[in-house]
Amino acid sequence: MFKVLLAGLLLLLGNAARAADQTLVVYNWAEYLPKKVLQQFTQETGIKVRYSTYDSNEAMYAKVKTVKGEGYDVLVPSTYYVDRMRREGLVQKLDKSRLSNLGHLNPRLLNQPYDPNNDYSIPYLWGTTGIAYNAAKLPPGQLTRWADLWGPAYKNKLLLLNDMREVFSMGLKLLGHSINTTDEHQIHAAYEKLTELMPNVRIFDAESPKTKFLAQEVIAGMLWNGEAYMASRQNAKIKYVYPQEGAMMWMDNLVISAGAKNVEGAHQFINFVLRPEIAKQISEEIGYSSPNLAAIQLLPEKVRNNPTVYPSETDLKNAEFQTDVGAALPIYDQYWQRLKTRR
Repeated sequence: MFKVLLAGLLLLLGNAARAADQTLVVYNWAEYLPKKVLQQFTQETGIKVRYSTYDSNEAMYAKVKTVKGEGYDVLVPSTYYVDRMRREGLVQKLDKSRLSNLGHLNPRLLNQPYDPNNDYSIPYLWGTTGIAYNAAKLPPGQLTRWADLWGPAYKNKLLLLNDMREVFSMGLKLLGHSINTTDEHQIHAAYEKLTELMPNVRIFDAESPKTKFLAQEVIAGMLWNGEAYMASRQNAKIKYVYPQEGAMMWMDNLVISAGAKNVEGAHQFINFVLRPEIAKQISEEIGYSSPNLAAIQLLPEKVRNNPTVYPSETDLKNAEFQTDVGAALPIYDQYWQRLKTRR
């Protein structure tokens, strides 16, 4: 009898473990993955997805670091946080033998300094940060530079992204410095310049900034290109500009948390997202540039040739990718906290 009970208990435990394995926890940016993609993944694999969101790399990092990666399977950090998290042991090496769709990725976007050989990360979407404005309120050509946002006509009418690196990158670009500087004098100079902008700032937002443009709470400001693209689909008057000083470039990446419980499911999910028809679906709906060359060829011509989504070399003149600033990050954070109290 005891053996029968033990066997039954072991069977129940095994079934429970297998059921747990059929859940995948994905922690991603808000409004950054179509629900139908998650539904299709579950239909094809039987793996249920628990999906939660964040609005900044800092928020994601703080939560993941607190729990040492446990409770999450797939994360989507930007370039400079991939570097930091791999060095701190918060993400784990990928098993590329499980990622049969890797060959679809643009080689130019692989093997970047933040993750040589892409041992820990796979490009998900990339994009730019530039200027958006409402053409019903402002004439074309009025905003061509970051510096233009400092004009007195924009008092209490601008949106800035609630993202420390993005905002300081704008100030650094305006002053002719690299957005990846670790020089405290240059960071301080950017802070001083940004304080002059604060009277023009109505709101900081990184969760759904396009809604502030659509609701006409602001008439201009800094915006991610994908948000600008999605806003323009609802209101054609929302325009996007690549500033003359240079836009910011970034790439968000799929990684597996060091504390992942469903490593096999995480690899299945990443490989699923790399399928050209899935990557195409994501890029088309979310509005950001796909690193997947095969997916781009599947996109409608109006999307593939839309400069907001797929900029030209001229558009990207003076643009820079964000990289990790290492020990200088607390310096940025110190000035960032001071800056936001100046409003």
